[in-house]
Amino acid sequence: MTPCRKFTRQSLARHRGQIPSHTELLVRPSCGLVVAEIFMQTTVVNTPGIGMPLPAQQQAALIKLLSDEDPTVYGAVRDKIISLGSDTQIWLKPCQISSDPTLRRHAQEIVRHFDRETADTRFMALCLQDEDKIDLEKGALLLARTQFPEINVTAYSALLDDLAGELREWLAMSDPAQRLLERVNEFMFGKLGFTGNMENYYDPENSFLNRVLDRRTGNPVSLCVTFVLIARRLGLPVSVVGLPGHSVCRYVSSSEEVYIDVFNLGKLLTRNDCIEHLNRCKHEVRYEYLQPMTARRILARMCGNLEQIYTEGNQPDDAARVQRYLFALTR
Repeated sequence: MTPCRKFTRQSLARHRGQIPSHTELLVRPSCGLVVAEIFMQTTVVNTPGIGMPLPAQQQAALIKLLSDEDPTVYGAVRDKIISLGSDTQIWLKPCQISSDPTLRRHAQEIVRHFDRETADTRFMALCLQDEDKIDLEKGALLLARTQFPEINVTAYSALLDDLAGELREWLAMSDPAQRLLERVNEFMFGKLGFTGNMENYYDPENSFLNRVLDRRTGNPVSLCVTFVLIARRLGLPVSVVGLPGHSVCRYVSSSEEVYIDVFNLGKLLTRNDCIEHLNRCKHEVRYEYLQPMTARRILARMCGNLEQIYTEGNQPDDAARVQRYLFALTR
């Protein structure tokens, strides 16, 4: 075990480059000693984005502490940096490519925290919008950014554009619905390999559109969203229908109505098949069960899935986060 060093205030000041105005004490439980670690007190008001920039010497002191592997030290430094607000990213981001692996990892974690806060704010703002202003694609990708803040939303929209362009080459738009949807299924589930994730149904990544597109697998509602976003680019009249406990897509033209079980490789269903499903599962047959969901309801269903997964997986922070989204979406 590496012994903990005991510092006086003066020796620590020399170690950090200057004598600060205040000392906070951190306990290192591994050796039971109280070690004085210097936290520079600043004139910055501890409100994100407000206050004067942190002086360079104090930035350097915090960065030096970030290279400490002790989890107690890192936790305290992390809390201090976060309390100073998101402007600290200006001098933290270069540390993400440091040759020191500990500093690099810690800096990445803190920057990711700020990025997730920003993503959370943006998605919450969308959740609070009026129904007619909520865009399904934007909403699904902003939800994904709350978990994967580093993703390029524009790039995923471009990928959907590309997939729709490929699909166009497979279709004769004048074909009857049955043949048209069979060809869509051949492309989506044959060529591209999309499939329902039956082996890891409760994997939270099944609910995030970026991971569905990356891995070509997901849960019923996320696969329906993917199917709809590609099909609508070609003008196909497809929507998402929320049966209790299961989501399917619905194709409706002036003369035909077909339901598509996207989770089960695009199996084509009739309205009666859906009613039989409701009866089998002991659900009352309601008109709204067979009607298209709005973008708000689709996003609420995606968040509801995540809330259940996080709650049952003992991830209270993530569960509380998506509960906030649900509250906003169902208000």
